[in-house]
Amino acid sequence: MTGSHYSRPFQYLIVFIFTLICLYPIVLMIMSSFKKNMEIFQNPFALPRSFNLEPYMKLLEQLPFFTYLLNSLIVSTVSVLLILFCGGLASFYLARFKFSWTGILFFFFLLGLMIPIKLGIVPLFMLMRNLGLTNSLWSLIFMYTATGIPISILILTEFFKTLPKGLEEAARIDGCSDWKIFWVIVLPLMRPALATVAIINFIQAWNDFFFPLIFIQEEAKKTIPVGMLSLFGEYATDWSMLFAGLTLSSLPMIIVFLLASKQFMEGLTSGAVK
Repeated sequence: MTGSHYSRPFQYLIVFIFTLICLYPIVLMIMSSFKKNMEIFQNPFALPRSFNLEPYMKLLEQLPFFTYLLNSLIVSTVSVLLILFCGGLASFYLARFKFSWTGILFFFFLLGLMIPIKLGIVPLFMLMRNLGLTNSLWSLIFMYTATGIPISILILTEFFKTLPKGLEEAARIDGCSDWKIFWVIVLPLMRPALATVAIINFIQAWNDFFFPLIFIQEEAKKTIPVGMLSLFGEYATDWSMLFAGLTLSSLPMIIVFLLASKQFMEGLTSGAVK
């Protein structure tokens, strides 16, 4: 106990240092969004001399930023909902129903983690073109759903196995169907794992640059990462406006994480504790 008591300040110091390292880029981005270009170059690490809102005004005037924001929200939210629904059902089947092909089916889903999806971008683009989904947000939704289901099934299946079967057996005795057991009894117990899956896939869909660049050409259908590309000029870049756009685009992710952080931490640690 004595050794642990004396080492605790050292542990707090390490945590404090790592917190500063993680938060410093975010703080620097926010501070730079209130500076002018010349001030960024002269004092990149200093506090802004005054909180100048001109970069934000220029950003909203020159770019349809809220259109990009709405497209990113639609794509990320719908993709996450589809991943949670499809991944939850598949994981419930793999964890609770044992057949000879269950292991093969689980391995088939895990192949999605092993094979780089970007290697098949040419046939994927041809498929989307033949389906008439190019320049459509549905092309991105389907891609993010397909790429997010494997990791979701891996997380949810292992979490399902830690849940006691007594509640499900009691519900079956009372006459509940498998669907009602999944929706009413099992799903509320899955909130930590579902929050983990939702945050992981929401971040992936929100920050992705590759697939929107390939599948979307219309300005009105672009998401934030591709839309922000126009801020990089051929000969010069307005860094203050770029930092303002990055700050605004980061706010939804920060809000989502703050709302689901408790369930996210429980989902990361519950498997180890059990």
